[in-house]
Amino acid sequence: MSERNPRGSAGALRVLQLVPDALPTFRVDVSVLFGKYLPRYGVQCDVVGKTSDAPLLDQGFSSVRRAPTGKKWRVELSYLWLYIRTIFKARREECNVIQVRDMVTHGLIGLLCAKLKRVPFVYWMSYLMSESRIDRARTSLRNGGGLRARMVLLKGLVEYSLLYKVVLRFADHVFVQTDTMLDRVEQKGIPRSKMTPVPMGVDMEAVMARPEPRRPEGWDAGPLLAYLGTLDPVRQIDLIIDALVLIRQVQPDARLLLIGDASTKADAQRLLDHAAKVGVGDAVRITGWLPIQEAWQLLMGADAAVSYIPRGPILDTGSPTKVLEYMALGIPSLGNDNPDQRVIMLESDAGWLTDSTPAGMADAAIRIFADPQSAARRAAAGPGYIEAKRSYRVLGEMVAQRYKVLVAQQ
Repeated sequence: MSERNPRGSAGALRVLQLVPDALPTFRVDVSVLFGKYLPRYGVQCDVVGKTSDAPLLDQGFSSVRRAPTGKKWRVELSYLWLYIRTIFKARREECNVIQVRDMVTHGLIGLLCAKLKRVPFVYWMSYLMSESRIDRARTSLRNGGGLRARMVLLKGLVEYSLLYKVVLRFADHVFVQTDTMLDRVEQKGIPRSKMTPVPMGVDMEAVMARPEPRRPEGWDAGPLLAYLGTLDPVRQIDLIIDALVLIRQVQPDARLLLIGDASTKADAQRLLDHAAKVGVGDAVRITGWLPIQEAWQLLMGADAAVSYIPRGPILDTGSPTKVLEYMALGIPSLGNDNPDQRVIMLESDAGWLTDSTPAGMADAAIRIFADPQSAARRAAAGPGYIEAKRSYRVLGEMVAQRYKVLVAQQ
């Protein structure tokens, strides 16, 4: 099934973007960057993805095509067929760039088609997908995993080889997530000159309509530390709870609000069980997923917000979003030493950089709670920094210019 929403403008550069996501997408680096801001700089996006039960929203794309719903295997086959039909039917006069996001096998097909049509091929690499798949499979095998883990490992190894030896090597350009990822990919033999890091950003126009601060019911007084995002085990939120234990040794009435949820109820319950076990069960709450404006209301009501990103070869290449939102809202923000987060904290001088231990996070939070007026003055530098460095307005202009140079060189 294909659904279209034509809205392209004459003379615009057209990017045919093939994504692994269900549409409408709620990834801001797709919907906001490509749907809202790039059209302002003369770049229109035709997007192809999977479908969902959600109605197709107007997210600003020139056109939208998505495969039908159904059983997983049917969705995957339908998407592959839609993908192949779309790229081979694409005409050069309507398609200036073919871009594939985070799909290695599909990237190989897109690369071949682009070369046949003599259209620039771009690969958008937002995460080390192959390395992550290999790491998960090997962990599963060490823990007794069977045939399925071996198949996942094989898939990861094959895609890893295809990605670095073929897809990225012959791509005309590669967008990566961060400077750390760029360094990592360069070590695989991909020329630095044909890569551009595009970190996560913030839609500052949405932030300008700042929501009214709101406190959770019954928590009107006392220091409040907030966290926004997923609570899945890989995020190690239990370490933030451990930091709260240390904070309460100095600020006995301090509390922690986790704005978000885990993929399973069991994982969320484990965090609450851990809080109870370490003696702060009554000082930790999980809100579940909320509309972004409601989430921002609760963030604005907190005295500080924490962004903890576990360190490791894969997550170190990522670009955290939550600390950007905290700073854009002018909230006193503390974050551990993830490479991209470290740059943000040091360049802006608007946040509190910590090491990756509960003690480090606790120390920063205690300093914020001890002098809220000074903390607010320091955090006030956050919105200006994000607008200048990490707004999608700025990132959109940079990406649009890269496309235009790429197309002009063909």
